[in-house]
Amino acid sequence: MPPSVPRWSELRATLERAERWLLPGSCLICGETVRARRTGFPQGALGAAERVAREARCCRVAPSAPEGNPAQAPPDHDPLLCAPCTNRFAPLPYPQCRSCGQPLAPGIPCRLCAEWPKAFGGVESAVWLDDTARRAIHLLKYEGWRRLAEPLADTMAKRITALGTERLAAGPPDHLTLVPIPLSAARYRHRGYNQSAVLAEALGERLGVPVAEALRRRRDTATQTALTPEARRANLAGAFEAPGRPPRHAVLVDDVFTTGATLAEAAAALLEAGARTVTGVTFARAVRPLADATGTLSSR
Repeated sequence: MPPSVPRWSELRATLERAERWLLPGSCLICGETVRARRTGFPQGALGAAERVAREARCCRVAPSAPEGNPAQAPPDHDPLLCAPCTNRFAPLPYPQCRSCGQPLAPGIPCRLCAEWPKAFGGVESAVWLDDTARRAIHLLKYEGWRRLAEPLADTMAKRITALGTERLAAGPPDHLTLVPIPLSAARYRHRGYNQSAVLAEALGERLGVPVAEALRRRRDTATQTALTPEARRANLAGAFEAPGRPPRHAVLVDDVFTTGATLAEAAAALLEAGARTVTGVTFARAVRPLADATGTLSSR
């Protein structure tokens, strides 16, 4: 290789740093100036956090954070969200349902996941779907900002590494496979990408876990935004199939958990095809009244 090539590479890197300094980016949510930062989540970080999962295994109390950084962080990159906005993401409180991850009042059983397949459970959501998280999801899904999957995956990875793989499957990280929820063909053509798939790819890079698109839609379904929980289940019934051999321990990946109907139906398709365990992880969870999960109001 000619000696001028590395010099040009060094010059390009210098010019990129100068551009960031002279023309810093703006946060997509609040518009404030943001500077390049490190994510703090290297590839393959999941295994190093296994030792901190013990306290969350049985009763899902708040786990302690892993100590230190298991490896070097990835190179600086141009962030799309500022630190104050990412810090405003609100994590879910404890205690939570061991199956669906819904926050609960102590001593009150969860009824949100009562009709889920028995072999499906262990869903984690990183944050509440508040105004900040909702705006980030909207940008990712509808405005073409695919690279927003990176900071959202950072938040998801922090949640997962704090809990360890025992919340995701009965096995070490090299036994897990991330499976994104598929889009219908019509929505894929309209958006040009599947937001769950780009989230899964970004999350897989941070955790050192493979990704397999093991599901597909059998049919298009109506948008679920305004549907009741019962209508969501009916809308999604039989909507997914696993055409090949599914992963042994599948972890479904989606952007938002609303009622869990999408995850439950996708899990049923994987289990029917031969998956041993199916769990799930989402970036955000829609805020639901406590009574919706416990049924306390309906009994009055």
